[in-house]
Amino acid sequence: MRTAPLDGVKVLEAATLFAGPLAATFLGDFGADVTKIEHPSRPDAARTHGASKDGVGLWFKTLGRNKRLATLDLSRGRDVFLDLVKSHDVLVENFRPGTLERWGLGPDVLLEANPRLVIARVTAFGQVGPWSRRPGFGSLAEAMSGFAAVTGEPDGPPTLPPFGLADGITALATAYAVLVALRERDRSGAGQVIDMAIIEPILMMLGGGITAYQQTGYVQPRLGNRSSNNAPRNVYKTLDGRWVAVSTSSQSIAERVVTLVGRPDLVAQPWFATGRERAQHADELDDAVGSWIAARPLELVMEEFEKAEAAVGPVHDIRGIMTDPQYAALGTIVSVDDDELDGPVQMQNVLFRLSESPGAIKWAGRPHGANTDEVLAEIGVTPDQLAALRAAGVV
Repeated sequence: MRTAPLDGVKVLEAATLFAGPLAATFLGDFGADVTKIEHPSRPDAARTHGASKDGVGLWFKTLGRNKRLATLDLSRGRDVFLDLVKSHDVLVENFRPGTLERWGLGPDVLLEANPRLVIARVTAFGQVGPWSRRPGFGSLAEAMSGFAAVTGEPDGPPTLPPFGLADGITALATAYAVLVALRERDRSGAGQVIDMAIIEPILMMLGGGITAYQQTGYVQPRLGNRSSNNAPRNVYKTLDGRWVAVSTSSQSIAERVVTLVGRPDLVAQPWFATGRERAQHADELDDAVGSWIAARPLELVMEEFEKAEAAVGPVHDIRGIMTDPQYAALGTIVSVDDDELDGPVQMQNVLFRLSESPGAIKWAGRPHGANTDEVLAEIGVTPDQLAALRAAGVV
């Protein structure tokens, strides 16, 4: 067996819900030894989000994969937690700023216990500023970042996504930040603190809006499925009631699309020369593309676009994803054996494929506290001490 890229990196996760835990999942997928700490009587609320089967939360099967799960009340088990910190490389936490400090577990204390520790602090608004201690979730980041303001139909309200978009983007950014900090530790020998505010990574993904506003005063409006930067760009309904998405971010693709739908004359129009100008003629372009697609079933639309080397994709719900041949070829959906659900569980595979050191899903999310005894024994907690901690409700 090849050694995983993050083999030997020990990650302690003291985080709930999505951004922090998902960042730890990404690290675990590539070999990090991740131990998730949950409160003894208040498990991570992610366990009850989404669908369940026989009382078992299904989302947590993905979010908790590749993690050992232990319970500990940090406010009362401070010394135990510090012993855990001493043997780990990374701590991912998402308590509201000031909480760890109140328990005597602020970064100064943690870094004194382990000077090589990388501490990723994931919060809604960051560690400083007038909003730093307010409660917050990804939905507020999607609102404050400008995402909701530009999402939705022009005559409709701002629109939030029906899933944890900001949390997911933050998780990717956090995993990236951890790897950068570990690389720096390789050079300096010292750990450091990462201040990750959920309101920031999604703002970076929204492109050049800040610069455009500062330079020109432009404020992007809601455009539905259209874009202010290119056209045709929309979703279109096929003859058999399916939907496809068409994008023409490059000039050559735009020319191929309008030629395919029988309007090569549009290519000669002066305004067709740039995506920005094409976007100003979206009505005419949508009419041409939409009417052509509406007269053909999905399978034929896909075939004709492929022949023309034009960009199109089906609008999938989960059923389409599970049967899509491209996802199948990539191995995007995998089955993982799971004792709790008495059989295989399907979920998304690791995020990317490395040719020489691929990631892997070794197990799905486990029950609350499944590895407490094992994890605490590794730091010298005896069976008698463990029994006393359990009787006191500390674990």
